[in-house]
This record gives sequence, C-alpha cells and structure tokens, in this order.
Amino acid sequence: MQKTRNWRMLARQRLGFATVGCAVFLILLSSTVYALYSVSPTGDWPKSWPAELEPLRAQAMTYVGPDVESHHYAIPFDSREAFEAAWQHLLKVKTPKAPIFLVRGPNFFLPEGKVSGVIVHSPNADDTERPGFPREPIKGVENLRMRWMNTTYIELVVDGKVVDLNQLQLPEEVTIIDERFKEQGKDKGKE
Repeated sequence: MQKTRNWRMLARQRLGFATVGCAVFLILLSSTVYALYSVSPTGDWPKSWPAELEPLRAQAMTYVGPDVESHHYAIPFDSREAFEAAWQHLLKVKTPKAPIFLVRGPNFFLPEGKVSGVIVHSPNADDTERPGFPREPIKGVENLRMRWMNTTYIELVVDGKVVDLNQLQLPEEVTIIDERFKEQGKDKGKE
C-alpha cells in the first residue's frame, strides 16, 4: 500500500510539473506573438516631417516591427476635407521614386471600424539615425513590399468616400500599385 501511495504522489507531482511547464510555455509563446510590433497610440514620426502633419499625431498610431526596426505610421481619416488637406504634405515624406500602394479597408494598421486612411511605411524613424542608408528598392526581390522596404512609401486605404480616387490627384511621376481588387491572400505584393 505504501508503494501505491508513493507512486500516486509521484504521478501527481509529475503531472503538476507538466501542467506548470505547459502554462509557462504558452505564456512565453503568446508574449512572442504580441511582441512582433510595438505600438504607440500616437503618430511618433520624425519632427523633420512637414509641420502641417502635426495636428494628425493625435489620431495616428505608430507600429514598430515586425522583424526589423521598420516604422509604420497609420493615420485614419473620417472626412474627405481632412484627408485632402493632408495629402499633399504626406506625399512630401515619401522617398522619391517610391510607389503608392492602393488597398481596400479594413487594414491591419488602422483601428477597428476605420476603412480609409494612409499608412506611411518607413525603414526607420529618421534618416539621421542611419546616414548613408540606401533609400532605393532592393534589386531582384519579387515581393513588392519587401522590394521597397528600404524606402518610405505610402499605402493608401481607399474607401471611395473619404479617400476617393475620382476626387484625388495622384502624382503622375509616381508608380501606383493597385491591390484593391486582388483576391485576399493570393498574389499579395507581387507584380
């Protein structure tokens, strides 16, 4: 009887250790998933950007990540007038020759329920952090977003009301990559 009791106690201890081990593993795994991006509830873009964008900081969000220190500034818009007033200044932060991606909402970077806005993707917060860093596409890379990851490019989330391409003047000299009508998950980011 003593051997049976010891065996049961040992089995309970091992089960307890296994349960605690699994719980710790799951906690560590979930913290890794959430750590892909650090998120700031304001637009933390460089002070060198146009002063006309300052009022937008409060409504913007900043994501840093996932794999490298890429910065993603998400600016939702609720009115066409506010968007159109900011558009010409947003174009000034884009790297020359970098494309504008046209997409439909909802968008990962915009708050839930927002279907129009601008996401500015930048390799780092400020050019002064890495002087001499190449601001050009990566040659030979098929995925368009990865190809342009060394530049500051714009993703325009089009809803047809606030961001309306019929009312918007897109720059003629800029490459436009229209992803609005691609099937989800199929050929994403490829020419």
